[in-house]
Amino acid sequence: MFSLSRATTYEQLGGSHGLRRLVDRFYDLMSELPEARGILELHPQDLTESRDKLYKFLSGLYGGPSLYIEQYGHPMLRARHLPFPIGESERDQWLLCMNRAVDELVEDVVLAEHLKHNFWRTADHMRNRNG
Repeated sequence: MFSLSRATTYEQLGGSHGLRRLVDRFYDLMSELPEARGILELHPQDLTESRDKLYKFLSGLYGGPSLYIEQYGHPMLRARHLPFPIGESERDQWLLCMNRAVDELVEDVVLAEHLKHNFWRTADHMRNRNG
């Protein structure tokens, strides 16, 4: 039977607290993993604003409050990332960190695969150079 009370991805992640944990773990991994050095170097030294923007963006994307849009307007992800050289290596480094964060924090296998699929599509769309 179809249920109108299906939880959003935001709710399945544990709401604000769960999403914040995922974003923080992602950026912690980016800072810790030598394999992610290239993508880390594309970010400011202080990751506070980067953490906050990703949290706000994912909140709205996954059914929580539209915090990013309220503060910054339409995300225009590709346009906002054009100043940064993003190829397959950068995409893969970003995904390495995000997939590990998902593996560590998301127990629901179906939800984890859903997230990984969506993150791959988005990360691949951000590529703006070959290789």
